[in-house]
Amino acid sequence: MDKMLKLLSDNARLTTEQMAVMLNMTEAEVDAAIAQLEKDGVVRGYKPLIDWEKTGEELVTAIIELNIAPSKDEGFDGIAKTIMSFDEVEGLSLMSGGHDLMVTVNGRTFKDVAMFVAKRLSPLPGVLGTATHFVLKKYKERGVLFTDEEQDERGGV
Repeated sequence: MDKMLKLLSDNARLTTEQMAVMLNMTEAEVDAAIAQLEKDGVVRGYKPLIDWEKTGEELVTAIIELNIAPSKDEGFDGIAKTIMSFDEVEGLSLMSGGHDLMVTVNGRTFKDVAMFVAKRLSPLPGVLGTATHFVLKKYKERGVLFTDEEQDERGGV
């Protein structure tokens, strides 16, 4: 199963036939295993990695660190449910270290993201502070390079 998950994670566009050969399984076994992974919630979706700079579309991404006062009843989960319901929120994680939650937000402009933080995120009950970091350039995401430079296969010294 781990090998199948690695293949899906590396390239979700592999055909059932290709995966069957790589995993020494039948196509029916691969289909059944993937269906079970989806049913169990292990596989949550299939999304392409898009280099938005090459599309001409304006997209601003920000990483926002939040310090939270967790509620007595729900801890961090209550405020997390509220935050993840916002359309602008691409990702949300509970963190260790200097801040409690890390929110990844997309917007059309820097101002859109700033207004989201100021008007929707900061005023939430339990939010003690925020720190917004704008992504200026993406070099690599989920193991995929976002640069067109030729890569030296020999590795660095």
